[in-house]
Amino acid sequence: MKPLSPLEEVPIFTTQIKAFVNWTRKHALWPLPFGTACCGIEYMAVVGAHYDVSRFGAEVVRFSPRQSDLLIVAGTITEKMAPVLRQIYEQMPDPKWVISMGVCASSGGFYRAYHTVQGIQSILPVDIYVPGCPPTPEAVIGAIIKLQQKIQNGDTPQQRLLAKRQAAQETAPKTADGIE
Repeated sequence: MKPLSPLEEVPIFTTQIKAFVNWTRKHALWPLPFGTACCGIEYMAVVGAHYDVSRFGAEVVRFSPRQSDLLIVAGTITEKMAPVLRQIYEQMPDPKWVISMGVCASSGGFYRAYHTVQGIQSILPVDIYVPGCPPTPEAVIGAIIKLQQKIQNGDTPQQRLLAKRQAAQETAPKTADGIE
């Protein structure tokens, strides 16, 4: 048997840096739960031992926006809470993602009143919506898996904003001399 050289002993693989960074982000989500109602209790079940979200790399729950990259909005958001939620989102480092958990966060739920925000997409960009009242822990885990797939594919909020701006520029009406 031929002896191996020192370089042949070292396992080497090649990849793109962007793919490697997305892979690490995918498996290292640090959620910040913003639980205001029964959806917050369901999220507690998700991080418990029975469902164990740590299998998916999202068990490091942080209650500081500066240490989180995933905001899970679980429950009803009132008009008085909206500016606070927006400030929390803005304090999170980039890239950051948002999961809207339950119908109250996604559409206002059965609260059709002046004091309830009818969907948090009017306050901040949402990546994944989780249906249900309250949503099951399986649905929340499914949302985390779907978000991980988006992260692996390189879908970040900055890329979506850039694509939206490019689409707006392409559809903007132009005059005869080419100036908008």
